[in-house]
Amino acid sequence: MNLVVDVGNTLVKYAVFENGRILHDQSSESGLFLSQIKELFEQYPRIGQALISSVGKMDKKEHDVLSLFCKVHVLSNSSKVPFKNSYATPHTLGVDRLALATAAFYQNPRGNTLVIDAGTCITYDMVNNVGEYVGGAISPGVRMRYRAMHEQTAGLPLLEPEEVLDFIGNSTQTSMHSGVINGVSREVDGIIDQYGARFEHLTVILTGGDSHFFAKRLKNTIFANPKFLLEGLNYLLEYNKS
Repeated sequence: MNLVVDVGNTLVKYAVFENGRILHDQSSESGLFLSQIKELFEQYPRIGQALISSVGKMDKKEHDVLSLFCKVHVLSNSSKVPFKNSYATPHTLGVDRLALATAAFYQNPRGNTLVIDAGTCITYDMVNNVGEYVGGAISPGVRMRYRAMHEQTAGLPLLEPEEVLDFIGNSTQTSMHSGVINGVSREVDGIIDQYGARFEHLTVILTGGDSHFFAKRLKNTIFANPKFLLEGLNYLLEYNKS
């Protein structure tokens, strides 16, 4: 069994895999890491190796505790990847994007794949049909846009994301919701169109915590997979096992 741990900007996600299949996944606040690890190993004592992917903050103590239970690989830019990485600055490529590209490489090995991860930031990652990671884009995420409007103006409130019933807002709040949700939807569709014009038979994967806001609003055909990052991390764990 494998354990993958995804330390994000707001939450820590955990997934237990056996033979490439997710047996269990959960998330928690970062302060609960040690208790969550203990519970997972009590429930799944056959976990033999773990991978940690961190774009947030993780203390050395937490890594050391996990190392008491099993062998641990910390994902970094020096980890082995199965695809050709043509990113101009590979040392700056986020480990989350490495995992998404890896999942694309394995799940669509002879196709052109664009992965869109709607999280704190919205990332776009492209793996072509010869197994080459060519890059992508980074855009402000949904909550970041709400926060920017609140913090950079004197009068706009801080809102939580909501579904948009009409693209024409008839109040300040509905106008803000339309601007964010409808605006991001149009952005994502436009970027998919750009990639589709360059890469034939493009497969688009939509994942991330805010993906549900857009899955049904996009005019382009997409495949929604909320576990895509976790699957990519497990592929990387297998690929980096010694």
